[in-house]
Amino acid sequence: MSERYAKYDKLKFDYPADRVLRITFDRPESFNSVDAETHTQMTDMWIDIDRDPDINAVIVTGAGKAFSAGGDFSLIENMIGNSHEIMKTWKEAKDLVYNIINCNKPIISAINGPAAGAGLVVGILADISIAGKRAKIVDGHPRLGVAAGDVAAIIWPLLTSMAKAKYYLMTCKPVSGEEAERIGLVSMCVEDDELQQIALDTAVELANGSQSAIRWTKYSLNNWLRQAGPIFDASTALEMLGFMSEDVKEGVLSHREKRAPNFRKDCPL
Repeated sequence: MSERYAKYDKLKFDYPADRVLRITFDRPESFNSVDAETHTQMTDMWIDIDRDPDINAVIVTGAGKAFSAGGDFSLIENMIGNSHEIMKTWKEAKDLVYNIINCNKPIISAINGPAAGAGLVVGILADISIAGKRAKIVDGHPRLGVAAGDVAAIIWPLLTSMAKAKYYLMTCKPVSGEEAERIGLVSMCVEDDELQQIALDTAVELANGSQSAIRWTKYSLNNWLRQAGPIFDASTALEMLGFMSEDVKEGVLSHREKRAPNFRKDCPL
């Protein structure tokens, strides 16, 4: 592995083909959940990838049976009522999205199982998102008691429709790989045993193409996302505001106790 990525020790890096970098969420014992240190590393690494002259394409996938289960409870619980941690996480959450959008290399996600939270940010912001049939994509923020932030507002309506985005983001219902392809949330859905090879073949094809043409195409298309920046900024700020509420305490507790949440029925908003 290049020394360039040695500092990102919470993730696994390898080179499955010439000029192709593969990044793997590598905590299979916790379905590749994201702790605070991993969240920081997966935010910062895109700057080094953008500047790396030795790669032309990137694959992101998960070890074991999951892509990434999102933020772990330790990360979430440390934020509740903690303004310093909330500000830190808000900045990182914004930087993660903008760093991916502005990374010059084409990114391919191989979504090989459950995908949620910060991991899902990479999964569906990837330039080409490939899901296996057993993929289960879910944005569970409202179930936790906070607004759908992360990448939800900037890309779900653009990929699917406003109607589909509202349905899945408000109800937190999971989306299978096949359904994700049908509604346009991912580029394609393939057989699980073919997923990694198809992702690699796609990365090799991009790595061998005209780099200026591919990178300018990505830059141009991502202006759709850049113009939605104010919408995204507001959504993440509202998500973070929720970490000061009583609802998020009940949301986390209900997850830990494996029961339905009992949120307050009245709300001044």
